[in-house]
Amino acid sequence: MKAAQGLLHFKQVDISNKPVVYREATATGRITLKPATIDLIRKGKMEKGDPLALAATAAILAVKSTPSIIALAHPLKVERTEPRVKVGKNWVEVTVTVAAHEKTGVEMEALTAVAVGLLNIWDVVKSHEKDSTGQYPSTAIRSIQVTSKVKRIL
Repeated sequence: MKAAQGLLHFKQVDISNKPVVYREATATGRITLKPATIDLIRKGKMEKGDPLALAATAAILAVKSTPSIIALAHPLKVERTEPRVKVGKNWVEVTVTVAAHEKTGVEMEALTAVAVGLLNIWDVVKSHEKDSTGQYPSTAIRSIQVTSKVKRIL
């Protein structure tokens, strides 16, 4: 990043000379929810629909949209997107694995997918998470991180 005439300038990394290799990344994150909200999810009683199915679908769409959301991300030919959703006592975990044969990694796609999946869960359950003043004292998205990365030369 350079400052010129008071403006910041950015550029995508030049990957034109990099070889195509197999790349895979897995990211995960959790949303903390009230146990009562988790119970409603398990019973299929959310007014807006199934937040778990929505999270998985939204994650797939987010992978496809990553270059539009992350300013310097390269458009990639993603070959596999595998979202998984797990429910705990007071949390829902979204894990997404993304794979492609590309010149650059797929970590941003996996991270974006997890974040968007978790945000979609929040949207579906928010009416059950609010307190009497309309705040969300126990709802939190936490620990979005890359949990594994694979780079295999062809």
